[in-house]
Amino acid sequence: PSGCGSGVLCLSAFLALPLARAEPIRYSVAEEAESGSLVGKLAEDAGLTPPQLSARRARLLSEDGRQHLRLDRGSGRLLVAGRLDREELCAHSATCMLPFELLLSDPLQFFRVEVTLNDVNDHSPVFPEVRDTFKIPETSETGSRFPLQVARDLDIGSNNIQAYSISISPQNADFSVSYGSRSEDDKYLELVLEKPLDREEQAEMSFSVIAEDGGSPPRSGTTQVKIVILDANDNAPMFTKHVYIAKVLENMPEGSVILTVLATDQDAGINGDISYEITELVGQSDSQFVIDHRTGEIKLTKPLDFEEAETHLLSVRARDGGGLSAICKVLVEVVDVNDNAPELAVSSFSSPLPENTVPGTVVALFTVRDRDSGANGKISCALDDQLFFSLRPAYKNYYELVTVSALDRERTARYVLGVTAADAGSPPLTSTHTFTVDISDVNDNAPVFNQTSYTMYVRENNAPTVFVGAVSAADADVGLNAKVTYSLAPVPAAERPSCSCISVNSENGHVFVLRPLDYERLRQSEVTVSASDAGSPPLRANVTVRLVVLDENDNAPLVLYPAQDGSAASSELVPVSAEPGYLVTKVVAVDADSGQNSWLSYHLLRATEPGLFMSALDRERTARYVLGVTAADAGSPPLTSTHTFTVDISDVNDNAPVFNQTSYTMYVRENNAPTVFVGAVSAADADVGLNAKVTYSLAPVPAAERPSCSCISVNSENGHVFVLRPLDYERLRQSEVTVSASDAGSPPLRANVTVRLVVLDENDNAPLVLYPAQDGSAASSELVPVSAEPGYLVTKVVAVDADSGQNSWLSYHLLRATEPGLFSVAVQSGEVRLKRPVTERDSAKHKLLVLVRDNGKPPLSATAALSALLLKDFSDVRLPHGSPPTDEQGDSLTTYLIIALVFVSLLFLISSALFVARKVCKSKELKAAHVLSGAHNLHSGLADAAAAGTLPRAYCYEISLTTGSGNSEFQFLKPILPSLPAQHCATGQGPQEQEQDFPCVPVRVSSSSGQRRAVICATKYYFT
Repeated sequence: PSGCGSGVLCLSAFLALPLARAEPIRYSVAEEAESGSLVGKLAEDAGLTPPQLSARRARLLSEDGRQHLRLDRGSGRLLVAGRLDREELCAHSATCMLPFELLLSDPLQFFRVEVTLNDVNDHSPVFPEVRDTFKIPETSETGSRFPLQVARDLDIGSNNIQAYSISISPQNADFSVSYGSRSEDDKYLELVLEKPLDREEQAEMSFSVIAEDGGSPPRSGTTQVKIVILDANDNAPMFTKHVYIAKVLENMPEGSVILTVLATDQDAGINGDISYEITELVGQSDSQFVIDHRTGEIKLTKPLDFEEAETHLLSVRARDGGGLSAICKVLVEVVDVNDNAPELAVSSFSSPLPENTVPGTVVALFTVRDRDSGANGKISCALDDQLFFSLRPAYKNYYELVTVSALDRERTARYVLGVTAADAGSPPLTSTHTFTVDISDVNDNAPVFNQTSYTMYVRENNAPTVFVGAVSAADADVGLNAKVTYSLAPVPAAERPSCSCISVNSENGHVFVLRPLDYERLRQSEVTVSASDAGSPPLRANVTVRLVVLDENDNAPLVLYPAQDGSAASSELVPVSAEPGYLVTKVVAVDADSGQNSWLSYHLLRATEPGLFMSALDRERTARYVLGVTAADAGSPPLTSTHTFTVDISDVNDNAPVFNQTSYTMYVRENNAPTVFVGAVSAADADVGLNAKVTYSLAPVPAAERPSCSCISVNSENGHVFVLRPLDYERLRQSEVTVSASDAGSPPLRANVTVRLVVLDENDNAPLVLYPAQDGSAASSELVPVSAEPGYLVTKVVAVDADSGQNSWLSYHLLRATEPGLFSVAVQSGEVRLKRPVTERDSAKHKLLVLVRDNGKPPLSATAALSALLLKDFSDVRLPHGSPPTDEQGDSLTTYLIIALVFVSLLFLISSALFVARKVCKSKELKAAHVLSGAHNLHSGLADAAAAGTLPRAYCYEISLTTGSGNSEFQFLKPILPSLPAQHCATGQGPQEQEQDFPCVPVRVSSSSGQRRAVICATKYYFT
């Protein structure tokens, strides 16, 4: 016995049952057939070929798990697997059948097979007692009957006992045997006295009683009967019943009294004293019962087991003191108690499962059984988690564990599913089996770089194959699908970079510059690095790597004026009356390097008259001069003396701080902690002392140019940059500030650098369901014709997610439904379609709950409730309206309408006159009056939805406005546009600044005079 468990819909499950043969395949075989004996040509009878048996992994499944028969796949024959003993398998049952199923895979298919085990005459009749003694008074009348224990033959039918007889001899002519049946289970055997007895002639006699079956050849069994002839005792005991019936619970304890038998004897004295004894029938143990010899109470020696034997047949003999006896039968019926928990046996189990396994795939096949009977043996099965897996009945007491929705190893790599089988007993017993389903990886995730772009630096004149940085990408898959290799992405010839000197290590993503670079020829270059996994087919992702070349001082200054081309130097004319400070000329030179390397200083190296000309000093080039002054006389030889002057050059604040990077890019995840550290800027000053002490601050900017975020702070001492408050990626995606580095000189010098703060998205926004509207009002019903075919589009769930990237990828799942097998939800698009045809058993109204989940970690979700109404004809739809007006109400309403019409007509004439007078000056205002006041909010809300990537195309909705209903209400069949919350976009950032156009939504307005079409646009509302 079995049943469908909670949450398992029997009707929909049986619609998907595997093909099963309507009638079972039946065979018969004699018991005790030799192992390997042919039972039948199973493959031929099932319409299969032997190769099909092997290809479809054919196997035999029995209810008790024992394999009495085996299938030879090579020949398709059903053979005997071992010794078959009908009496051991079926006891004394009239029929003995071995049922089992032939199970085939790919596709799943069942064949019911029943093998009848025919009886052979392999058992002889056996009497319970080898010898039996009767004490009979000599006064017994002819025809007196004396009960004997019947013999037992384990065979059935004609092989069972057919006749009794007495061994022929001169001594046993005094008796004959009589046998028969009072009922099916009450057979009797009696000795019949044929002539009077005379103890004086013969005090005792002996003979054999023979039981013979009807087999071929027949078998027999005997018991020896001894007759002792007595003088007086002329009354035998008599039981009050021929058959006693006792119903005993199988859990009754040892020593319980189950029944009391009673026999009476009309004799007095010792001839009337009765004692009782139990004589068990052959094949049954007497250790379970005991009888009180004096009272006749039958007690249990140990608890009974309904599953081992449902009934016990006892024979009780009552014997008086004179030797006369009587026999009765006691039928003990064991009442089942719920003492056996359901048993679950797994026939097949598939694990691991590929994560791209389609819904409806069979994961496991198992059978359940309960050894109890009735309600105690009625089983229901339930599955703990029914979001991704479910149970469905397969055949008889077989169940299939199947997938019901798409699997994703990256979300859940292992499912531990508990299947609970419970019986209907009181209290119910349960057993649980755990299926551990591992999900194997499929290459469905491309590598993801840890940065959106990379900037690397190298100094010019670098060594060949110098390491400049590394890119890194991770793949959410496992194994080869997650093994990432790096390469330079191929680009068209027209787009190839000016530098082909960059290489990337395929294993670790290390980036190298292959040859020396020259800053004066190449200042930066960009290449695209591709990260590819080893899946089949491989998936890849690209990232831009920008290589910035840093200048080295490898170019000497070039003098432009005066020309240094080897020609004679031109002379500068100086009047002798020139005052000190007179500009004689100017040396002009350039340096091909950049930055500090291109800053030039000029010094007077030699002169005919050094004291006549001067040049500037530079402490940063030479901080100390050691000058030797030599005085020489004009003697011969001349004599000289030398004096050394050591001149130290003090610092002047003539160098501004210089940042170590031309710009900085820093990253912070949204929802950050307050005052979180995101990076540091660094600047150096070539001066010394206070002139070289650098402090950092945010450079003031005009109010019109202030950044959208005022949350960035910089430490004045070390240049550490902090974000002061939590940021929201949906409000601000990036911001730029200018950091100023200032020295402590007088006056101070400063330098500025741009710091770009990039906000990284976190999955902090749950999906927002746009349609159907989830505003708390009653959900509108989608109308579905009952004649719709499978695949009919019922509606579409539309949702957006304010996050970006993978955090905004949405998937749709059917969470609950009145009839889950009737509808399906497309995982990617959210389209709700019919899964199967509508039947008469399906209810008219269905409620569905759709789960919308994003792809973030951890994922966030929302639910959308909707309902569907099955209609035979759309004319059945009746919209609610007020009660029709009475006649009196109609007359009053007519009077009011006439008065209102006169008033409106007068007002119209006056308004028309004013309108004509001011038509020219107010024309622009009248045009502007048609603009929807909420157009701007609608535009921004839909723009965010489109930017998130979940609305790949525009949807138009038509509505009908009826003015003829009883209560003059507008009736909307479907919503025009969903109400969207106000969205705040990051200012000055990327695609948010681009305008987006949205299609107009046509609206049909119905009235008694005809129809007018109305169109709603994102910016205007007008009637045509």
